[in-house]
Amino acid sequence: MSTPAVAVVTGSNKGIGFAIVRALCKQFSGDVYLTARDVEQGKAAVAKLQAEGLKPLFHQLDINDLQSIRALRDFLKGKYGGLDVLINNAGIAFKVEDPTPFDIQAEVTMKTNFFGTRNICNELLPLIKPKGRVVNVSSMVSARSLPKCSKELQEKFRSNTITEEELVKLMEKFVEDTKKGVHEKEGWPNTAYGVSKIGVTVLSRIQARMLNETRKGDGILLNACCPGWVRTDMAGPKAPKSPEEGAETPVYLALLPSGADGPHGQFVSDKTVQPW
Repeated sequence: MSTPAVAVVTGSNKGIGFAIVRALCKQFSGDVYLTARDVEQGKAAVAKLQAEGLKPLFHQLDINDLQSIRALRDFLKGKYGGLDVLINNAGIAFKVEDPTPFDIQAEVTMKTNFFGTRNICNELLPLIKPKGRVVNVSSMVSARSLPKCSKELQEKFRSNTITEEELVKLMEKFVEDTKKGVHEKEGWPNTAYGVSKIGVTVLSRIQARMLNETRKGDGILLNACCPGWVRTDMAGPKAPKSPEEGAETPVYLALLPSGADGPHGQFVSDKTVQPW
C-alpha cells in the first residue's frame, strides 16, 4: 500500500478555513485534515462535512502552542512520512470597536498571525514532500498597509535579501513601539492586523527564497495569498465574498499541477500575482 497524499488546513473549523477543507475534500486526491484549537468545535465541523458526504479527518492544532504543533508534526511524520499540502489559514483580528488597548491588540495579533504561522512553518516545512504546496493566507490589508509604512520600512519589507531574523526583529519592534506609544512616530501604520499580515507576506517571500536555495530540484511552490473580503465571524456580514469564494485562491495555489514552476514566492489574489 502506498501512503496517501495528505493536506493540512490550519484554523479550519469555520469561515474560510472550513470552506478550504470542503473544496479540498472534493478536489484533492488524498487525506484532508481539518484542524482546530478546540477539539469539540473541530469534530463538529468534521461532522458537518461528513453529512455532506465528504471525508475530512481531524487533528487538534493550536498554532500558539508549540507542543500542539509538534504533536501534529510527529503524527504526520509517522503516518504519512511527510506532508504534501499545507495551508496556513489560522489567524485573528480584533473588531474595529474593540476597547482592548492597542498595544495589547498588537501583541496578541502578532503572536498568532505572525509568530504562530512562523512556528508552524519551522516545524512543518521540513516535512513538505517534493512537488508539495504551501499557502500562507495573508490579506489585502498587508498590501494596503505597506504604503502606510515609512519609506525605510517599505524598503526593508520589499527587500529581496531580508532575512527571517531581520523580519522577526521588525515584528518584535512594532509590538515594542506600540507599548511605548511611539509606533506612528517610528513609521508604522495604525493597524496591528495589517502589520502582522505584512509579516506573513514577507515571511512567505523569504521562505520561497530559502526553498530555492536548499531544495532547488524539489518543485515545491510556496505563496502568500489574499482570500478577499469574506463574510466570516472575523470580517462580518457586510463583506462581498462568500467563504467558498474566499477559498478559491488558496485552493488554486494548493492544487497547482505537479509540473508547474510558478507562482512561487508571490502574493496572489483572485488567482493573479499581485505587485508587492
